[in-house]
Amino acid sequence: MNLNQFIEHFADLFDETDHDLIKADTCFKDLEEWSSLLALSVIAMIDEEYDVEFKGDDIRGSNTVEALFNIVKSRVG
Repeated sequence: MNLNQFIEHFADLFDETDHDLIKADTCFKDLEEWSSLLALSVIAMIDEEYDVEFKGDDIRGSNTVEALFNIVKSRVG
């Protein structure tokens, strides 16, 4: 599991946002396309790709893509 791969999976969830705008230090909540539906998609992606239980509180407590990655990384078996 690496950060670049995580960023790619995260960016793939966005339809209207240029993937080049999504980096480790991107504050994902500031992206125009960010929504509660995308938050659910992130939770589903993390469960599917990394087999990690992730909750809305994890997203609410994070601001950057790298912060999300670090939570997932800490929980990977």
